[in-house]
Amino acid sequence: MKRREFLKTAALGAAAMATPAAANAPAIVPGGSPRRPNIVLILMDDLGWRDLSSYGSTFYETPVLDRLAAGGMRFTDAYAACPVCSPTRASLLTGKYPATVGLTNYIGGASKGRLLDAPYTRYLPLEERSLATALRDGGYHTWHVGKWHLGEAAFYPEKHGFDVNIGGCSLGWPAGGYFGPWDMPTLGDGPKGEYLTDRLTDEAIRLIRDKEDDRPFFLNLWHYSVHTPIQAPENLVAKYRAKAERLGLDQTNPLEEGEYFPCEHKRDKRVQRRRIQSHPAYAAMMENVDTNIGRLLQALADARQYDNTIVIFTSDNGGLATAEGSPTCNSPLQEGKGWMYEGGTRVPLIVRAPRVTASGGVCHEPVTSPDFYPTLLALAGLPAQPRQHADGVDFSPLLRGATALEREAIYWHYPHYGNQGGTPGCSVRMGDYKLIEFYEDGRLELYHLREDPGEAHNLAAIQPERARRMHALLAGWRARVEAKIPQPNPDYAAPPDDRPAANHGSAP
Repeated sequence: MKRREFLKTAALGAAAMATPAAANAPAIVPGGSPRRPNIVLILMDDLGWRDLSSYGSTFYETPVLDRLAAGGMRFTDAYAACPVCSPTRASLLTGKYPATVGLTNYIGGASKGRLLDAPYTRYLPLEERSLATALRDGGYHTWHVGKWHLGEAAFYPEKHGFDVNIGGCSLGWPAGGYFGPWDMPTLGDGPKGEYLTDRLTDEAIRLIRDKEDDRPFFLNLWHYSVHTPIQAPENLVAKYRAKAERLGLDQTNPLEEGEYFPCEHKRDKRVQRRRIQSHPAYAAMMENVDTNIGRLLQALADARQYDNTIVIFTSDNGGLATAEGSPTCNSPLQEGKGWMYEGGTRVPLIVRAPRVTASGGVCHEPVTSPDFYPTLLALAGLPAQPRQHADGVDFSPLLRGATALEREAIYWHYPHYGNQGGTPGCSVRMGDYKLIEFYEDGRLELYHLREDPGEAHNLAAIQPERARRMHALLAGWRARVEAKIPQPNPDYAAPPDDRPAANHGSAP
């Protein structure tokens, strides 16, 4: 970002922090009716809960997102609906849990270990009335820019209510790298070496700049970053390489070798856990994302739309911390992408909603991916569609100052082996307690997340009645949604050293 643009964005963030939500009068369009807010939903890929400075990172630098959080509301206990990408994306657009939709794994994933892979739907069903369709029917322009990964061409964004699709296809990551040409069927190549995150931001800015009427817009900006391959402009990589040296982080081996992978396709490899944030290229990707979001916010301001735009920033699952280079660390949360522990599903969530959120709010109430559908309809002043967003709860009262939602529990169901070392399981969060059931051996782990966010002390044997109640609740939910349960693998062959996974649940 040029210095002038950075200073303008800084001033923009400062103004947002200084203006109480209640002091802003609703925007009025000719005829005297309130103008519906624009909506910008920024979804990152594999960005972890502690990957922002405002969430505790001391190595990555994210000043724009930190100002956005200071000017809106930061959620400490926000969750992705799944520890991998496609199910969470489907959940955001349908208002349903992945198990309800039947899309429980990243599309294309198939693996087995002690258990066979559970069947799953490999596209976003056309029968679902997506959030984009609901907003389009409510008078919105609907634009999708970036990653999709919810099926082949018959299930692309334009089949699910989006007027515009730029970059959305069946690809789950930029297989050819972040520097063009990318060879994507829905994104034309620009100059050789063009950086993908820059280009997608350019496309989003163009849509905002070139809009010709007064209709509000829904911009669904789903970046491919910070998914592998971990690549960034070399000048930024050099900056963080020097920073790591200055802090002495280059003198510490950040990776800890663990157990063999439980999935057959990686049975000869060991889990590699990152214990500190120190990866220069990953840090550079984070700064590039932050800078591009600053560019987008400045474009909204230049178009005189910033104060009538809801901006949401979140991630599709936890950070990649145990495999594929293990570029980030989610500590104090356990593990990361592909795991049933908090590092796999707890994600950053920042919401700035003018005239709704006061500056500097922090919310500790749990919210999850299906909640976005009813929440955004409420913020847009559109009627709820409870038959569609059946699993979501409108959390807009939290944005207005409420401290709790009327909800019994939040559920997860991931009956698959991912690529990161986790095993099939399901879980439920009820208040401050979380119970996990692992399908391989049926073991239960119970944690009090407010006191033990790192899930170090398994309370299942200490509080057996609570564990029993929560397990019954979880089993009842699974039965209601007809969740697919993985079955034993009759041909299972143990890895060379079949020692158990890391001990996360030792009783105190």
